[in-house]
Amino acid sequence: MPLITSAGVGSGLDLESIIKASVDAENRPKMQQFAIKDERLSVELSAIGEVKSALSTLNDTVEKLADIDNFNKRVANITQPTSGDIISVTPTSDISVGNFDIAVQQLAQGSRAVSTDGAFDNADSVVSASGGTLSFAAGSKSFDLSVTAGMTLNELRDAINADENNFGLTANIVNTGISGVGSKLVLTSSVTGSSNNLVITSDTAEMDALETYDDTLNPTGGMIISADDEAKDAIISIDGLLVNSETNTFKDAVQDMTITAKAKSVQDSGGEYETAKLNIDYDRESVNTLIDELITNYNAVIGQIGFRTRIGEPLNGDSSMRSLDDQLISALSTSLTDAGPFESIFDIGLGVDDEGYLEKSSLVRSLNEAMDSNFDDIGTAFAGENGVAKQLESLLGNYVDSSGILKQREDSLNGQIKELEEDVLNHEYRMASLEDRLRKQYAGLDVLIAQMQQTQNYLGAQLANLPGFTSKK
Repeated sequence: MPLITSAGVGSGLDLESIIKASVDAENRPKMQQFAIKDERLSVELSAIGEVKSALSTLNDTVEKLADIDNFNKRVANITQPTSGDIISVTPTSDISVGNFDIAVQQLAQGSRAVSTDGAFDNADSVVSASGGTLSFAAGSKSFDLSVTAGMTLNELRDAINADENNFGLTANIVNTGISGVGSKLVLTSSVTGSSNNLVITSDTAEMDALETYDDTLNPTGGMIISADDEAKDAIISIDGLLVNSETNTFKDAVQDMTITAKAKSVQDSGGEYETAKLNIDYDRESVNTLIDELITNYNAVIGQIGFRTRIGEPLNGDSSMRSLDDQLISALSTSLTDAGPFESIFDIGLGVDDEGYLEKSSLVRSLNEAMDSNFDDIGTAFAGENGVAKQLESLLGNYVDSSGILKQREDSLNGQIKELEEDVLNHEYRMASLEDRLRKQYAGLDVLIAQMQQTQNYLGAQLANLPGFTSKK
């Protein structure tokens, strides 16, 4: 007998509808339960994720608050003279606040040596017929250069500039075009400082013209350093006190501060140098910004907890959320023992409103008033050993760390969702088995009815052919 692939084909009965209705009666209620549970778990997982994200952002801010260096910053306010910028300043966190008048009397410079008139006719003049070694030194820096036999002035310039050991010496040639003066070799050293003039020596008298002149040590030297071209210290005055430096950078001229001389001060008709007005103050703006960040991110957490625990929301009545809310308030209310006059952070211009949101408050004193009177104690209030940031850091870690409470909740919910997916697959398998069983059962019924109909038709045809049989019209 051919396989019946569509129930009811043989009998003409609507067996497909019967099978579908039977399977749906078993399938739909269960799938609705699965869908409801899946939505509940997904919504709860999403809510936990939103709270965790808000806590993580708050934790990032708390980590900054727990770093005392973020409260020890200083800011340098410079009023430059009308002629332009003469200094820049980099204060450290250890510097004391104060005001200074600073003038730049001299910028540091390296030395410059120039060959004597007539030493070289032109750039192609030979500097040494037999060769030798030139030694260059400035302060603690030096290098040697091998001069090959027949090397020209032009080749010497290139060799100096290209030497890999060159400490910052630049060679140039100035062609004067003046008879008896010829071409000038100009060597400029980048090594600054009054005791760091360029010194050039050689191992042969043939290269005397390339050695630096010294009326005592080397009177035959042909490279002259004029008084204006000597290496010099930078000199600044700080409130009238002179300070020297080999470079234009003055580290700790004022303790815990670096001053960089950028340009020489202009002198007035009386010889007085113009000054830059420097004010070193606490970096109030960065502290204000950090505390504003705390308020914003703390309130984002409180808002998430409030929203996710409302009636009809997935975390309504959740004990861990209630506990977190209480612990946050408790951490903010930490009693301070080493923060000067501040017994809690509510003494430094912060408060909590009726809905639990953190805000700036002047009930005791404003934040600006606290900074005016006890700036350093504000850092201790947050970042001290028993500070608020330390308490919050410990609390938040319990929730957002890789093994924290919210991570465990997420893992549990993800596990339940995974189990639900497996339950759905098992149920779908059972429904497929049920449909298969019903099809087999109804296939037998379909065949039986089809056979009975065939028998009925056969008997009817035989009876109709009997003599005297009259079919009923």
